[in-house]
Amino acid sequence: MKNEKLKAILKQNAMVIVLVLVYLFFVITTGGTIASPDNFENLINQNAYVFILGIGMMMCMLTGGNIDLSCGSVVCFLGAVLGVFMVKLDMGVGVSLLLVLGVGLAYGAILGYAIAYLNIPPWIATLAGYLAFRGLGTAVLTTKLGEADRYAATSAIPFTDHPSFINMFSGKVFETPYGELNIVCIIVGVLAAAIVAYLNFSKRASKIKKGYEAESKTMTIVKTAIEVAVIVLFAVMLSISGGIPTVLIWVVLLLVIYSFITERTTLGRYLLAVGGNGETSRLSGINTKLVLFGAYMNMAFLTTITTFATASRYTSANSFAGKDFEMDAIAACVVGGVSAYGGSGTVFGMVIGALLIGVINLGMFLMNIDDNWQKVVKGLVLLAAVVFDILSKKSKALKK
Repeated sequence: MKNEKLKAILKQNAMVIVLVLVYLFFVITTGGTIASPDNFENLINQNAYVFILGIGMMMCMLTGGNIDLSCGSVVCFLGAVLGVFMVKLDMGVGVSLLLVLGVGLAYGAILGYAIAYLNIPPWIATLAGYLAFRGLGTAVLTTKLGEADRYAATSAIPFTDHPSFINMFSGKVFETPYGELNIVCIIVGVLAAAIVAYLNFSKRASKIKKGYEAESKTMTIVKTAIEVAVIVLFAVMLSISGGIPTVLIWVVLLLVIYSFITERTTLGRYLLAVGGNGETSRLSGINTKLVLFGAYMNMAFLTTITTFATASRYTSANSFAGKDFEMDAIAACVVGGVSAYGGSGTVFGMVIGALLIGVINLGMFLMNIDDNWQKVVKGLVLLAAVVFDILSKKSKALKK
C-alpha cells in the first residue's frame, strides 16, 4: 500500500522532480554559475514570454488540443507597429500601447472568428499567421515613411528615448545596489510564501468539506514546503541582484488571475468541458463556438502583453523578436501536463513546464551549446512529455 502511494506521489510530481534534477545538473555543469543572483534574475527576464504565452496557449489547448503557431510572428509584427507609433510617429507611450493592444485584439477577433465560426483548422489558420506576420513585421520595420526618416534603412527601431516604457516592463521595483540585501523584496517573498501555504491548505480543507477526493496531508505539507522554499530562494536572490523585476510582477499578476479563472469560474469549466467532449458540451447548452473564439481572443491579448515585455527587454523593435516563442509556449504546456488532446491542465502545471524550459534555455546558453543542439534537446523533452502523458492515460484506463 505504501509503495502504491509512493508511486502515485512520484507520478503526480514527475515534472517537479525532473525540474529539480535538471537544475542540479546545470548547477554542476556550469560550476554553479546558473545559481548566481544574476542568473535568477535572467531566468525571469529572459523567459517571461514563456509564462505569458504559456497561459494563452494552455487555454487554447484546453479546448481540444488546439494551438497557436502564429504568436511568435505576431510578437514581431506588433513590436514593429509599436515602433512606428511610439518612435516614428511620436504618439507617446500610453497612446501607442493602447493602439497596439487594439491591433492585437483585432487580429485575435479575426483569427477566433475564422477558427470558431468558419471552421478553419487552428493549425492551418495560425500557420498562415506564422508565415505572414514575420514577413509583415520585417516589412513594417524597413518601410520608409519620409525622406528624413533616420530609421528607414534599418531593421530595428530603438526605444531608448522612451525610458518610461522600458522601465514599465524591464525595470525594478524599489531598486537597490547589487549585493545589498533588498528588504522590500524579502518581505514580499515571505508574504507570497505565506499566501501560497494558506491557499494550499485551505484548498485541501475545502475539498474534504465538500466530499471531494483530496491529496494526503503529508503530500500537501511536502508540496507546500517545496513551493515556500523556492519562493524564499527567489526572494533572497532577487534582493541581492537589486530588487523585484517589473516583468515578474506582470507575470505573477497574470498567473494569479488566470489560475482563478481556470479553477474557480464557469468559463474555466467550459474550457475543460469543450476540450473533454465538444459535442456533449454543445448539447448541454454551452456555446462551444464562443468559448473557442474567446480562447483565441485571449491568446491575442497575451501575445500583445508579450510584445510589450519583449520590446522593452530588447529596447527595440526588431525582425528577430518572437522567434520560436510559440514552440517554447507549446512545450511549456505539454511538459507541464496540459493534455495534447485537451480537457485537462492547470496553470501551476504550465508554470512548472515553463520553469523547466527556462532552466534548459539558460543552462544551455551558459554552457555555450549551439542553438541547433538546444532545439534537439527541447524537442526530446517535448516528445518525452507527450509519451509520459499517453502512458499515464493508458495506465489509468487499465485500472478502471
